[in-house]
Amino acid sequence: RNLSGSVGESLLSGSSSPGRKRRLLRLYYSAAPEPQQEEQPDPCDINGAQFDPELYLNKLRKECSLNELMDQESCMVRQIRSLDSDMQTLVYENYNKFISATDTIRKMKNDFKKMEDEMDCLSTNMAAITEFSARISGTLQDQHAQITKLSGVHTLLRKLQFLFELPARLNKCLELQAYAQAVSSHCRARCVLQQYSHMPSFRGIQDDCHAIMERLAQQLRQKFRDGGTSAKELSECVELLLQLDEPAEELCDKFLSHAQTRLEADLQGLEAELRDSAPIDTDILEFIDRGCNEFVSNLCLVIASYQELFVNRPQEGDKLLVFVDTLAARYFSLVERRIQEEKGVGDNSLLVRALDRFHRRLQAVSKLLPGSAVPSQGTEIVIQAARERIKQYLSALQSFYLDSLTDVRQALAAPRGPPGKEAPPSLPDLLTSLSNSILNQIKSVLASVHLFTAKDITFSSKPYFKGEFCSQGVREGLVVSFIKFICQSSRQFCESAGDRGGSTPPVLLLLLSRLCLDFETSTISYILTLTDEQFLVQHHSPVTAVTALCAEAREAAQKLLNHYVKVQGLIISQMLRKSVETRDWVNTIEPRNVRAVMKRVVEDTTSIDVQVGLLYEEGVRKAHSSDSSKRTFSVYSSSRQQIRYAPSYTPSAPMDTNLLSNIHKLFSERIDIFSPVEFNKVSVLTGIIKISLKTFLECVRLRTFGRYGLQQIQVDCHYLQMYLWRFVSDENLVHFLLDEIVGSAAHRCLDPSPMEQSVIEVICERG
Repeated sequence: RNLSGSVGESLLSGSSSPGRKRRLLRLYYSAAPEPQQEEQPDPCDINGAQFDPELYLNKLRKECSLNELMDQESCMVRQIRSLDSDMQTLVYENYNKFISATDTIRKMKNDFKKMEDEMDCLSTNMAAITEFSARISGTLQDQHAQITKLSGVHTLLRKLQFLFELPARLNKCLELQAYAQAVSSHCRARCVLQQYSHMPSFRGIQDDCHAIMERLAQQLRQKFRDGGTSAKELSECVELLLQLDEPAEELCDKFLSHAQTRLEADLQGLEAELRDSAPIDTDILEFIDRGCNEFVSNLCLVIASYQELFVNRPQEGDKLLVFVDTLAARYFSLVERRIQEEKGVGDNSLLVRALDRFHRRLQAVSKLLPGSAVPSQGTEIVIQAARERIKQYLSALQSFYLDSLTDVRQALAAPRGPPGKEAPPSLPDLLTSLSNSILNQIKSVLASVHLFTAKDITFSSKPYFKGEFCSQGVREGLVVSFIKFICQSSRQFCESAGDRGGSTPPVLLLLLSRLCLDFETSTISYILTLTDEQFLVQHHSPVTAVTALCAEAREAAQKLLNHYVKVQGLIISQMLRKSVETRDWVNTIEPRNVRAVMKRVVEDTTSIDVQVGLLYEEGVRKAHSSDSSKRTFSVYSSSRQQIRYAPSYTPSAPMDTNLLSNIHKLFSERIDIFSPVEFNKVSVLTGIIKISLKTFLECVRLRTFGRYGLQQIQVDCHYLQMYLWRFVSDENLVHFLLDEIVGSAAHRCLDPSPMEQSVIEVICERG
């Protein structure tokens, strides 16, 4: 068919092309279309309905050559084979569908046959039922009116029987205390008895019922005065009395009065637990559970009953609000007292669970009584409890820190045992232990406080616990305050002698300075980052910056280290001052060795160097000269002594020696004795040695020396030079101070005859 269509188009293409062009031009210029002539069906169209094979073949034989006919035949054979292949493929692909469709059709035939039989049976049954119904209607048609009349009479008799039996029924209910059934029965008959009260028989029944119901009302009123009536029974009594037309306002007052008695009994039970002088046996969760299960549950029941009973009397609503707020205030005061008893900071889960249960149960009051302030007051109690808990944890952290410092002081003061015993912990171990214990304690406290913001806690979704509690409470009130406390308490050790700082071991000052420096370097940023991540702190309100805390910690470390240098310098200075003041320098003997105090100074300095080196880095030193330990000290080391004691010196010399000394000092580098030290070992030792030698210099300037006294000073200074230059950042500083000491001794000497340098070296090496 496709082949014939293509051939037909090729045969007709020449005749149809000009007509098609004209139609398109006419359409383009909007000309009126020419009337289309009805086309005759083409018998040569192989796809048409009027196809004639004979005409088609004759036409092909006339118009096509032999080669074209053979090509036409080959093309037609290919198309036939292609169509057969497509049909076969289509059948194979849809074989299962054909089988399924066949089975479905067969099954439908069976089902429809069965359904036809059932419909025939149903039609027969419906015809029989219709016939039987018509027969019954015909039989009972005459008696229908009579049956309807008898049914009405029967109903009336039953109502009359109910009325005549009503007094006995009410008495029976009264005996059985079935008050609700009695009131219901009386309400059903009350309108009828009132309507026919003019009849004597009905009048008697009405009087008897009134007397019985009066007795019932009296018994219900008695229940108000009984103390054992529950809130549920009380609400039932009020409901029955309202149905008996009792005054609503009076019932309202009685209802609240009786409910108050019951609720006050619950409050007294809670108060009894707090009033006992013995320690509280029940934990706070049990206390809150008891209050919620007794007082709060009964209060909710009273509110619900009151609103249900007096729902149509809005003027009574103010009474309920005052009633609820008054009793809730007493309950809240008891809860606050019990929360204040929770002073231990061990396990925080019981307190959080108790507060969560307390807050959760109070939400029922907000649903029952939207205008009440009870839920907001309860939330404020929870918030206040969280704030107090933060303060307790801060106090616990502070106590822990002070106890840790006490342990460190005891460890530092522990005497060194014999070699067989375990050695006391070293300074790095003490520092690591103290720092880790503080960090672990902070983490433990944060984990306990984090329970307040757990997802399963209802009040954690409140704005306070999402914002202010995390930022101002935990971050600022707990973590930042504790870090500031560490810095402030550390600075208190730097007080003057005679106060608290006077008895502080110098090594503790050194340890605390390193602790504060480590806080400034890493610990503070780590703790605050941990806090922000755990509590999702959002800084809506101003908070302390990490840089400010780090600066405060560094300031404390600097102050502690400065004070350590001052204390150690004063200890050595005290030895030097006593050694100078207690000796007769004018009448002393010729020096044969180094004084013991100088050896002690070198030993103490070496010990301090080891001590500081355990916690601080070495630091930077200036390049040392190769003969630092060989430096000589004599009375000729300065210009003023060179002129004064030169062989050509005469009293009438034109140059004043004091003027030369002052000029020499002008060109010397100024030494700041109490300047702040850097955080390294060399700087610390330099500060201590400056204070010691400056004290030695000032003491020498206040004494008068003989010849041997001057020589002893020379020996002592040379001995100090042999060792002290190793500890300072600049050896010239030691040289200058020792020069000043020897020069001052020579200036204060009555007979300035210096000792030979070789003799000094022999004495010092032997010492």
